[in-house]
Order: sequence, then C-alpha cells, then structure tokens
Amino acid sequence: MDNGAKKNPAISKTIFAAEQIQKRVTEIARQISADYAGKNVHAICVLENGFMFMSDLVKQIEVPVICDFVRTDTREKVQGNIVTREIHYGPETDVKGHDVLIVEAIVQSGITSEFLIRNFSTRGAKSVKLCALLDKQSERKVMLHPDYFGFLLDESFVVGYGLGAPDLGRNLPFIGALQRN
Repeated sequence: MDNGAKKNPAISKTIFAAEQIQKRVTEIARQISADYAGKNVHAICVLENGFMFMSDLVKQIEVPVICDFVRTDTREKVQGNIVTREIHYGPETDVKGHDVLIVEAIVQSGITSEFLIRNFSTRGAKSVKLCALLDKQSERKVMLHPDYFGFLLDESFVVGYGLGAPDLGRNLPFIGALQRN
C-alpha cells in the first residue's frame, strides 16, 4: 500500500503524485502562454471535476485570463428503440469574439467536450481549444483530441486533485485509483 492509499483506504494506489501533476500543469501553462502570446484567454472550466486543475493552471498562464465556469448535465431519453442524449449546461457564457479554452479534468467519451466546442464555436468564439489534465482515449466515442493534455489514463476509476467518486477524494493533492469491491 503506497502513501496515497495510507491517507485514504478507498485508494489502492497513487497513479500521479502531486509533484508530477504540478510539473505537468506548469508545462501546459507554458505552452498555452506561448500559443496565446499577445491575446487574452477565456478559460472555461467544466465543473465539478475541473476546478482544482483550472485553479492551478490559470495561476501559471502568463497572458491575461478571463475565468468562467459551466456545469454540464447529460440525460438520455428513450423513445421506442431510439436513445438520444441531451447535454444541458449553465450558466450561459458570452464567448463571442473570444479565444476560448475549455478546461476539463478528464476527457473520456469526448461527447460533452465535442458538444461544448461546437456550441461555443457556433456562438461566435474566435477560437476554441480543449485542455484536459487526463485523456482517457480508450473510452472515446467521438473523434476528439485535446489540444493540451497532461497524462494519458487507462485506470477505470480515479479520485483526487478535484476528481471525486462521486464526492469522495476531491481534496487529495494526487490522483489515485479507487479500490474495486
């Protein structure tokens, strides 16, 4: 049992240590700063999972940053043999003419990220890019690749650094795998 598991018995192992995460966040912030040199960035955090990543990231970006937050809710409707997925989000954010950076803790299926990218683009954003701390490509259901990402992830259930299950573990400074029963 590693140090992360000692702090929380529901965690089987530490996947990314706090130091690894902070180092990678710094590297991502440098790249974003270089890519947006001379511009303002409108960073939009997808809650709840992304709040800790967003906080650390924007503190290190060296260009002006506007911070905003959205919360998404995905619902499936079944009508006969047809299943449709609706994504609702709020609050509405004025993105017209802005360079938008969507900040997510983890991109899995990519459906929500793709929806937000399309939505902000059609509402007049100058540009829209996606930044994710964790990229779980094995669960991707749409062709989507984050413009910036921290780590590839293969683990099924993780907590820490803002990620919770559903609320357990958000306060941990590292990312760990949850024990499976």
